Amino acid sequence: MGKLIWLASYPKSGSTWLRAFLHNYILQPGEPYAINRLMDLTVGESGATRYRKYDSRPASHYSIADVQRMRPLVHRDLARTQPNHVFVKTHNASLLVDGVPLITPAVTAGAIYLVRDPRDIAISFSRHLGRSVDETIAFMADPAAATGGTDTKVYERLSSWSVHVHYWTRNASPLLHVVRFEDMLAATREVFAAIIRFLGEEPPEERLARAIRFSSFDELRRQEQRAGFIEQPPESTAPFFRIGQTGQWRETLTQEQRLRLERDHAEIMRRFGYL
Repeated sequence: MGKLIWLASYPKSGSTWLRAFLHNYILQPGEPYAINRLMDLTVGESGATRYRKYDSRPASHYSIADVQRMRPLVHRDLARTQPNHVFVKTHNASLLVDGVPLITPAVTAGAIYLVRDPRDIAISFSRHLGRSVDETIAFMADPAAATGGTDTKVYERLSSWSVHVHYWTRNASPLLHVVRFEDMLAATREVFAAIIRFLGEEPPEERLARAIRFSSFDELRRQEQRAGFIEQPPESTAPFFRIGQTGQWRETLTQEQRLRLERDHAEIMRRFGYL
């Protein structure tokens, strides 16, 4: 049995909110946990510093094959950082690349997977990437879509939104807990309580309520306005915690953009109730 619990999602699907909640619930701070310390409990697997142990060159020099050779070793190292479970954030699809899994089975204990309406993702992700909505929609349909490859972040294979969601959720398992972002907003207490139960604990009501309050979107946005957010990419054109709502695509996307997203991702959108 492995030790890594993946906090997995396509980008802009709510993983930072989930991480903030876990910090506030598990560590029980006396005040809202700082958003710039969300690596205290939940680590990332694509940070280049973890790979330099195995290849001292600047990470931008790594080939995809280089990264895939090192990735299982980095995942093994992550499993050794805590005596019990280790929460690991990833935007990787659950695929093989160069014959190597992006998610290493041998050290995996389970996963919480977040899914969000791709029409809303397109708006938020475009501002995050600093690209137009049309460019972002094309990126979200590309089976070879990837990020990283810089000196700070190694190659991450997202693939298309549909492929990402399909391969993470295609097999029901007691080790997989799937959450819709829209349900996190509409039924916050019930959804976060179910996450804690998935992790093996019945959440005390007061502790749960305080963790939810300490990780509210308004609180995260206040912290970003006050101190910035170190995980915000330099190319981003908007605050990281911008609106935190659903259905903004109705006012923002053109009809052509909406129809393209719905054509590109119809099967998975229907499966999750978005069509």
